[in-house]
Parts: sequence; structure tokens; C-alpha cells
Amino acid sequence: MKSSFVRRIKRFAGIDINREKYAYAKDPIYGHISESRVAERWVKTTCGYCSVGCGMLVGVRDNKAVAVRGNPDHPVNRGKLCPKGLSEHHVLDAPGRARQPLLRKDGVLTPVSWDEALDTMVARFSEIQLRHGKESLGVVGTGQLLTEECYTLGKLVQLGFGTRNNDGNTTLCMASAVSGYKLSFGSDGPPGSYADMESADVILLIGSNIADNHPILCHRVDRTSPGTKPRTLIVVDPRVTKTAMMSDIHLAVKPRSDIALLNGIAHILIRERLIDRDYIERHTTGFEEFKKFVSTFTPAYVASVTGLSEQQLTDVALLYGRAKAAFIGWTMGVNHSTQGAVTVAAINNLALITGNIGRAGAAPFSITGQCNAMGTRESGFTASLPGYRKFDNPEDREDLARIWNIPVDRIPTARGLAYPDIIEAAVQGRIKALWFVATNPAVSFPNYNLLEYALRSVEFLVVQDGFHPTPTSEFAHLVLPAAIWGEKEGTYTNSERRVSKLNCAVPPPGEARPDFDIFLDIASRLSVKEELYPGWVSTHDAFLEWQRVSSGRMCDYSQFTWKDIEDANGLQWGGPSLYSDGRFATEDGRARIHVVPCDPFVEQPDAEFDFILNTGRTVEHWHTRTKTGNIELLNDMVPRAWLEMNPSDARRLYLKPHDRVTVRSRRGSVSDLELRITGIVAPGQVFMPFHFSETNSNIVTLGAFDPISREPNFKQCAVRVEKTVARDRRSSAARYS
Repeated sequence: MKSSFVRRIKRFAGIDINREKYAYAKDPIYGHISESRVAERWVKTTCGYCSVGCGMLVGVRDNKAVAVRGNPDHPVNRGKLCPKGLSEHHVLDAPGRARQPLLRKDGVLTPVSWDEALDTMVARFSEIQLRHGKESLGVVGTGQLLTEECYTLGKLVQLGFGTRNNDGNTTLCMASAVSGYKLSFGSDGPPGSYADMESADVILLIGSNIADNHPILCHRVDRTSPGTKPRTLIVVDPRVTKTAMMSDIHLAVKPRSDIALLNGIAHILIRERLIDRDYIERHTTGFEEFKKFVSTFTPAYVASVTGLSEQQLTDVALLYGRAKAAFIGWTMGVNHSTQGAVTVAAINNLALITGNIGRAGAAPFSITGQCNAMGTRESGFTASLPGYRKFDNPEDREDLARIWNIPVDRIPTARGLAYPDIIEAAVQGRIKALWFVATNPAVSFPNYNLLEYALRSVEFLVVQDGFHPTPTSEFAHLVLPAAIWGEKEGTYTNSERRVSKLNCAVPPPGEARPDFDIFLDIASRLSVKEELYPGWVSTHDAFLEWQRVSSGRMCDYSQFTWKDIEDANGLQWGGPSLYSDGRFATEDGRARIHVVPCDPFVEQPDAEFDFILNTGRTVEHWHTRTKTGNIELLNDMVPRAWLEMNPSDARRLYLKPHDRVTVRSRRGSVSDLELRITGIVAPGQVFMPFHFSETNSNIVTLGAFDPISREPNFKQCAVRVEKTVARDRRSSAARYS
């Protein structure tokens, strides 16, 4: 096992294992390096996968990326990289890259010139909007774009095409965190930093499997290294994840009982007088109503809801309440819910009543999903106006109109449809044209059958991506080939608000172009380029305007240049901690403490569908595998999806390890999953990764959404499990071949 692992790591690094031909690179870590992997130059940049924001060096030889290394000077990862980062250079010349525009003619996607592609796109969108109204166009962007590109796209969609129906795929993962922050603090923006994990006395991770999702952050919670501060790691998760295995205390709660847990902890804190009365009185509102509400969340009641013991609840509450600095982190286990936004508010409640916010080690901290989800949230012109401005605030609109030199009535007074509502509107016939930018909803969107109907219903579908074919681009009327990470220049902003530089290492393949260039070319065809982007020729021009737009706002980029960012290996807007002065972005400057009821999740198991399905990531792959699925090294490690089931359930169903099973819900079925029988999942629950189009988990997931954030409830749907019969295995293979 160890030998196999070492060989894989060497392959990541480009080492010639057989040493048939090599050049010695004088590297004490990697040893003998294959001659083809010896770089002529190293380009400093930032990883393009998750939101951790690791700094890296890309080795280039003969105008090709041949190796990557972690940047030892970057404060985020300190030279370390996860498997995806270690193999990221392979994505640049991976098979499946989109290399030329394709237009569907007589039912077949046919190569065309860029002029024909963009002329057709603008003509079709304009004609559809003329017949059905401006808002018959829906656009969905991505947290994979540069901040400069997000900003440019937002202006193009809202002010160029004139549709408010503009959102990002970040709604599928981070909208609940955004909405929860707004509920409590009046604005988006994670209050803390990664360093808080190292200075906290207690770290409470809720629905956050960082070992698989954000592996480099595991080093921040490691208590075993010499010289590290003693601290307690508590992990709240129904499944015994890799992160739970690292913890001092694992709270294996029942699915979606986290609100009861949080209210129960608050009950004990108030009862034991482990709250900060002074902070509550000076900086918050709503405490007395909250105190009365949580009085019913006694340890006995919460134990019955969560499946934990009263002693476990009391012990954890006392640990959190007695800590000098306590940190709460969460990811998709909280956000992916019909109650995601208010669950975040419940997390914020704990921080507020104990004063664990605005100082080192003390923060409620959302660990973001994509590499630039934060940049999208700040600049993207989707759920809010750029710079965390509000659509319904006249002063905010006037401020932007002045900067942009346009009439204020051009700026919308309310946001348009959120991502899931754009899809629903396409099903209903209100959205007639769709434009997806660097996202793959045919795998990522919940309730696949609804999504497929939407994609087939619209009159014109444009997919702009670095790869083709993808499950989504196969539906497209027009495919636009785009440059990806490593082929363009700009900035990403990570979970801790650290802005890092992305640099171009190699040119894009074939006729592929940077998204920014595509946006400007479309603007020219709409005759709005000089109005919206006067004199712009590069993403640096977008950054300079973004500095002006963000100046004086919470997310203020005006204080640093691209060079400053690069020289410092990333800079944080807002500093290490937000709200250190106790002033919040509300009308009265006070944070809001919210009453948060604990409702059962939408689809409960019954006699017909007796399991609760949970979904999540694996460390080797990223989201829909558009990138990682084209990297042989990662596919070799995890080539297909699987289903985890508790041994007691397997015995009941007469199933054995490695059996092929089918998961069925009220919406559809996924066949030919390899069964893993393990105590990692509790009885009555099953787990499968969501990355794989061949066994798309979203065929069975719910089309239910948070009413506040509009984020999907990807988890907790009712399913049954059966052994896959031979004909289902054949039909499954045929369907995805």
C-alpha cells in the first residue's frame, strides 16, 4: 500500500520511476526528475480548484506546463498541495479541451469561426429578447472565473443584455452562508481567517469534511505537531468522515438535527452563565426573545432529536463556553439544506452570545467552495450589486451610476431570478435562452429530470467552457471554447478574504480564448463596449475599475495593486478579523440574534424508501469532474462512484461488499454502484459521492430549495437500495457510453 502511494506521488511530481532517461533536478524532495519534466521557468500563481487558495509554482518547458509545486512562501499552504493541486498542470493539455467554436447545424455541432459564433449568439439572444422581453434570457456564471471576469460578465448581462436573470453556480454551494451572514451581520463576508484555527482553544466544525473538501486546511487543525497550541477539535457530522477521525470529539448527529444541537448548546451556555452579557447588550439585538425560545431546547429534548447523549451535549457546550477563543467552521453539510440560511444564523448566534467574533481565534467561519466564489460574491452583480451594495438602496445605485457614468435608472432596483428559479422559468417557458459559463449543471444541478427538460425547452442554449463534450455542452446550440486556469491573468479571493494573483503560464489550446476577451467581443457586437468598458483591453483594466467600485466598501480592493498582491503572496481585505470594533453592517450597527426553529427535513424515509441518502466529495475529484475526470492520475485513484452502507443494513438486504446496487428515489434511479459496507455511515443512512456523470446522484436528489438563499437541498432525500439486475447494468453502460 505504501509503495503504491509513493509511486503515485512520484508520478504527480513527474518523476521517471523506471529511470530509463532522466535529468537530475537537484531536488531533495523529488530526487530524479524525468528530463521532459525539467522546467525552463517557473510561474507563480494560485490553484484553480477549491477556495483554500493555495499558492503554487507552475513549471513550463517548451511552452507547456510540465510540473507544479506548492509555493513555500505563500501563507495559505506553505508549500503544500493536495492531489488535485499536485496534478493541476495536466489539465492544461488534457484530452477533451474545447478548441474551436461549435454551432449546431441540422442537429449536429459543427465547427465555425469566432465571428460566426458570436454574431449568431448575439443575433439569437437579441431576437428572442425582442419577442419575449429582456428577461427571457438567463445567465449562470461560476466561481471558477477571475474576479475581473466576474465583474465584466455582470455588467455585460445586466447593463448590456439588460436582463436581471443573472446568477452563479455558487448559489449551489455558498448562497446559504451569504444569506446567513446577511441575516446576522447585515452583510456577506467571513469574519475570520485560517489563522484563527491555530489560535483558537476550541474548533467546532459542523458539516465540514475538510480532509476531503479542503485538505490543506487539515494542517491548521493538527494538534500533534511539535509546538502547536493545545486545542480541542469537535466535528459534527452524521458520517464518520476523515475529518471526524482526526477529531477529539465526534458528534454523530442525526441528519439535519444541527439546528437543535446549536439551540441546545445556547440553552446550556445561558443556563451556566457562560455568555458575554456586556457584548450582547452593546452589540446585538434580539437576545431576550432568543433566550426565551431556546429555554425549551433542554439537553433531554435535544438528545432525543440529535441522537446524542445529554452528557455529550453538556460537555461540548461547556468546552465552547469556557474557551478563551472559540472557532466555528462549516461547509456544505450546513449550506445544502432548505434551512441552510437560518442554520448559519444559528451558528452566528453562538458566536454573538459568547463574544466569539472580531478577535483572534474567535469567528463563525464559512469555508467556501470554489476557488473564486468570494470574488464572485463581491463583484458579480448577481445576488447584490458590486461591492456588497443593495439593489433596493437608492444611494448604492446612484453611487454606481456615477462611477459608471450611466443613468441611474439603468441599474435594477431588485435582483432577478436565482439559479434554480432560472431553471424553473425555463421549464415554464418564461426563460427562452440560456447562457452557461464554466459550469456543468447536467451533473451539478439537483433533480436532473427537471434540468434536462429545461435544457431541451429553451430556443437557444450557449455553453462556454474549457472542455467539450460535457454532459451539458451536448445539449448546446452553441459551444464557445474558453481558456482556463493557467491560461489567463487576474485574481481569485479565497475563503479568508485573501486576494491572490493568478498568472498565465501557457497559451490556451487551439482557438480557445479567455472568458474576458469573449465578453468584450460580445459587448462590441451589442455596441456597448465603449460605454461599459471604455478603453479596456485586458483584465487589469477591469481590476482598476473594480478598485474604484470597491473603494470604501467592506470588500475594499483599492488598498493594493496587482504587484502588491503578488509580492505579498496574497493580501486580505478587511484584515485578519472583521467586526473587531463591534460595529455591524446594519442600520443601527448591531448584529441580530435570530430565533431559529428546528424543522424536519423535507423528505423523510418510509416503508418504501427506507434510507436517508447523503452526498459529498472525495479528495481526488472536483465537482462534476469536467477537469479532474480528464486527468489520468486522478481517475486511476478513484475511477467510479460507490455507495456506502452500514453492515447491519447490508445483512438485512442480503448484500455483500462490492455488490452492484441501484439507488432509487421518487424521482429516478442510479444503477451499478459498487457497494462499500462500512461503519462510516450509520444504520438507515447511505452515502455516495456526487462527482460522477455516469452515476449521477442528482437523478435521485430533491428539487427542494432554501426559501431565503435559494440553495438546493442536495442531501437528505429518501431512497431505497436494491441489487442491480443484469439488464440495469447493461442499460446504465449504454446510457453513458
